[in-house]
Amino acid sequence: MSTLGQRCIAIVTDDPGWHGARLREAFGARGWETRNVSLQECHFDLAGDGDGIRLPGFAGLPEAVFVRGVPGGTFEQVIFHLDLLHALRELGVLVYNDARAIERSVDKCMTSFLLRAAGIATPPTWVMRDADILERELQRELAAGHRLLHKPLFGSQGEGIALVRAAADVPAPEDCSGLHYLQRYIPTGAGQSHDWRVFVIGGQAVAAMRRSSTGPLTNVAQGASCQPAVLDAELKALAEAAAARLDMAYAGVDILRDPDGKAWVIEVNGVPAWKGLQQVCGADIADALASDLLGRLHHRQAIEAVS
Repeated sequence: MSTLGQRCIAIVTDDPGWHGARLREAFGARGWETRNVSLQECHFDLAGDGDGIRLPGFAGLPEAVFVRGVPGGTFEQVIFHLDLLHALRELGVLVYNDARAIERSVDKCMTSFLLRAAGIATPPTWVMRDADILERELQRELAAGHRLLHKPLFGSQGEGIALVRAAADVPAPEDCSGLHYLQRYIPTGAGQSHDWRVFVIGGQAVAAMRRSSTGPLTNVAQGASCQPAVLDAELKALAEAAAARLDMAYAGVDILRDPDGKAWVIEVNGVPAWKGLQQVCGADIADALASDLLGRLHHRQAIEAVS
């Protein structure tokens, strides 16, 4: 039971901002309170009675946890933050998205592997540490006339991504932790680069926008412009399949089409922002998220009541 009452959702974030306010309003309209919680302020207490995990502002466990962000840090610190989310799930708390989904999506290598294994079209990708393997794959792709994107394994908003036209464009090992993630660059035809950000909630694509840029990256944080978009059946199904493969309650799925019209899933974001999307599409994303989370919670409680 929380200090705020039994009907309280913990919002995991270090920067509530606009998104935290929208979630507070959406849950509040349904009679639920929210409290912002930083994983950096949580801890395990395995010395005595109780659940073994402590969240600031909660005397016990929250009804549910909405994950809006996981702090960065050293490898050990990141593992600790994910351990907290894993532990909450083990204790029966509804975690939305849970640590397993976040691990699959924050790690671009695992995302690419899972999408390909499921037969979901995603660009050819190579991930390696060995310099000889890097040189071999790089030279083969460049000789075939392909460009590549060198991405950090963990990253968002287009930060740290380099367009590779020649071997000299590849970051030095000390600038990328000695790990190279190379993905074939898929052009989208003449004119501006563009893709679609599709927001999937509860297995359904609920909103989308088209992002355009004069450069190779279409992230809004990198200066891309956004326009409302109506998805065709193929893009809708592709986004929903990608979110389902990573077992995500909600997701931001990035899709593009090459000049031949083939659709490719580029990335799947497990803690997607939606301010830009809401501004162009008019959908109340926070309302849909709150509805889905509470629907899952009520379904679970109904099952527990009769078991």
